[in-house]
Amino acid sequence: MVAPIIGFVGLGHAGFPMAASLAKKGHHLLVRDQDTSRGLKFVEEHPKCRAAASDAGSFSECEVVVTSLSSSDEVKHVLLGEHGIAPHLKPGSIVIDTSSCSAFDTRALGLELSRLHVDLVDSPITQEQLNAFDNGRTTLMVGSDKPEVLKKIMPILKHMSSHVFPMGCLGSGNTMQTLNSYVNASSMIALCDSLVTGQKLGMDPQTMIDVMNVGTGANFTTKYLMKNLKSNDPACRLEPLVNDVRNAKDLIEKAGFETELPSLALRYLEDSLKRAPQGANHSACLESWEKRAGVNIAKTEWKDHSTKLPHISQDEPVLRIL
Repeated sequence: MVAPIIGFVGLGHAGFPMAASLAKKGHHLLVRDQDTSRGLKFVEEHPKCRAAASDAGSFSECEVVVTSLSSSDEVKHVLLGEHGIAPHLKPGSIVIDTSSCSAFDTRALGLELSRLHVDLVDSPITQEQLNAFDNGRTTLMVGSDKPEVLKKIMPILKHMSSHVFPMGCLGSGNTMQTLNSYVNASSMIALCDSLVTGQKLGMDPQTMIDVMNVGTGANFTTKYLMKNLKSNDPACRLEPLVNDVRNAKDLIEKAGFETELPSLALRYLEDSLKRAPQGANHSACLESWEKRAGVNIAKTEWKDHSTKLPHISQDEPVLRIL
């Protein structure tokens, strides 16, 4: 029996290694990327796979197509645009979208695809360690309206990732991804506040991060993206994070919950994005905090910190921890 061919669209930082994980597990892939050189490189590394032609019907032989793209708009364009592939898929085919999208956009797209008798599953990605994509240790958060569809594709999901969490109905995968990113962004903002404040009070920011990483302040940013204060690692770009926080704000508001933090977080991060170079990663946001605080963390030379501690008057109450 000939093994079914899996279509894979999008060979970026996450898509390329996830597709490679499938190929290493023996799956035959038909791949495509906007940058055709990525497809050629993938086929060169995995000779049993093929690069898809540019025509819309090139994935018609695939019962399952995985997409790994940058936004809801791009996913919809690839599937239902002028040269969309969805109308050419067989009835009963399944699209697994691993992109980070709005949960509401995902629900709407699922409805449109259902009219073509194509099932959509949202399965966005997160990671517990930096560069987990490269060794197949990603985490997938999965949303599907049909248990039988989820059961059918579960082996594929497990071959792409080491952690697979079914979250509920279609869109719940992106709901979880959005809230996960919101928590990550919130901790990053608190870290930037703390680093510039600590420097103003005479502490070494690098030592502060070292302390947090063996204390309760440890998080993804302290452990990886700002472990050495500033990183040029392209794996976690700032622009998608800002988009995730924008989605989180929308999600929280539509859920009917009142909180000011999403708006504040979005304002700070959008300011950072305006100042950052194109393609900058999460740690670039620290630069906007430096400008607002009037410090330059990367170039500070540490000598005598004790003279920088704020003076406390004899009349002021002091909390003593024994």
